[in-house]
Amino acid sequence: MTTSPATSSTDAFTPRHWIVLTALIGALLALYLHLWKIGKMGALACNATHSCEIVMTSQWGMFWGVDVALIGVVGYTLIFLIGLVGLQPPRMNDRTITTGLMALIVIGFVFTLRLKYYEYFVMRLFCRWCFASAVIITSQVVAVGLDARRVRRAN
Repeated sequence: MTTSPATSSTDAFTPRHWIVLTALIGALLALYLHLWKIGKMGALACNATHSCEIVMTSQWGMFWGVDVALIGVVGYTLIFLIGLVGLQPPRMNDRTITTGLMALIVIGFVFTLRLKYYEYFVMRLFCRWCFASAVIITSQVVAVGLDARRVRRAN
């Protein structure tokens, strides 16, 4: 039995699958940080210099009065939900899904660059949780680019 390129992508692990998986991880990570910040979690697992706590409670831990971790929860959850819809066989090669994912991921990536700048160059600190989120969103930038190419070839 032969399959066309448009249907064979539904049987394989695609960049879109990676985006959904990493968005779930990112949402859980951001939720952990937000719950810590509002006092609903115990001690934040961090390094001996407490740089994570310092970064999270700094002026750059808020954006327009909203906790950046909460922004991460919302952003990663939206990426997860749109990506999940896009994993349904009739939507696997839907350009609208990829465009929506690309918009959210690029916004998240630019937002992360801003946060990393303040963390590394202004505060001169390293938060491993923030770094993990930066790795996640960076991998999603690559994945959404690959997904756009996959969808273009399928259509």
